[in-house]
Amino acid sequence: MDVRPHDFSISCVVPVHNEAANIPAFIPALHAALAGLSRRFEIIAVNDGSTDGSGTLLRELASRYGLCLIDFSRNFGKEAALTAGIDCARGDVVILIDADFQHPLELLPVMIGKWREGHDMVYGLRNGRDGESWLRRHATAFFYYLINRGSSVDIPMNAGDFRLMDRCVVEALKALPERTRFMKGLYAWVGFDSVAVPFHVQERQGGTSSFGLASLTRLALTGLFSFSDLPLRIWSTLGFLVAFGALLHGLWLLEEVWLDGVKVPGWATLAVSLMFFSGVQLISVGILGEYLARVFSEVKQRPNYIVARREDRSPLAVQKEAEARLQRRA
Repeated sequence: MDVRPHDFSISCVVPVHNEAANIPAFIPALHAALAGLSRRFEIIAVNDGSTDGSGTLLRELASRYGLCLIDFSRNFGKEAALTAGIDCARGDVVILIDADFQHPLELLPVMIGKWREGHDMVYGLRNGRDGESWLRRHATAFFYYLINRGSSVDIPMNAGDFRLMDRCVVEALKALPERTRFMKGLYAWVGFDSVAVPFHVQERQGGTSSFGLASLTRLALTGLFSFSDLPLRIWSTLGFLVAFGALLHGLWLLEEVWLDGVKVPGWATLAVSLMFFSGVQLISVGILGEYLARVFSEVKQRPNYIVARREDRSPLAVQKEAEARLQRRA
């Protein structure tokens, strides 16, 4: 059943980091796809500190395709780029999509259809991870197992940033003040009526991904420590078990003393025990430090990003200005 208005506006947020090989083809293709969905739309391109000329290409395309171009002062990361685009979006519907053609444009009408049926958020769910290594697939599965075991919300595995959001979801995300952001967790945390749309990840048409092993590891740790207290509970349980084992060992030693007399202690056992307990303590301090580091980041209240320049050629901006002038005259 169609429960949404037919005359709606779309904001499409495109985070860009070193995508010069894809931008000349992607922006026209995205513009054509959006034009087939609504007569009122805008493309918000967030240049996240690109060093390959992506910013120059976007500025050349800004007037032709009505881009709202946001240039960061440096690379702040994809989570910050998505946040900036969401902050600037003016449409009734906001779509998040990558600039490397891996998110199929053909799926946009399907997402709009799901939104028209009444769903507030429609997210792309990738069909497996066939192109990834065995280690990465199992590490990803283990990460989602950990984060969902210790989180109050369920974060779907294989659901990324490719999604459509109603205005109510966008306003809820904009109200979240945290600095250390894990967007996949925030999408799940705000709730609302959500539905998945399966899709097959396309091959990149050019360039290379900016997400290497180190970047993915940092993002995984951010998500784990931002949305789960499972590491603390695991280590608390381990500490109790170690203490209980030490108590049993102490009772066993007392029994030996009472029954057999005092024996010369084994140096090897002592050394192994010291190294084991030292390792437990260091890991415990490290886990506490990870949580404390995120508290430290939050209390500083630094912005998620800094905009070096902004060029707004969006048709929705022109419309908003015209509506504001009419209201002032009235």
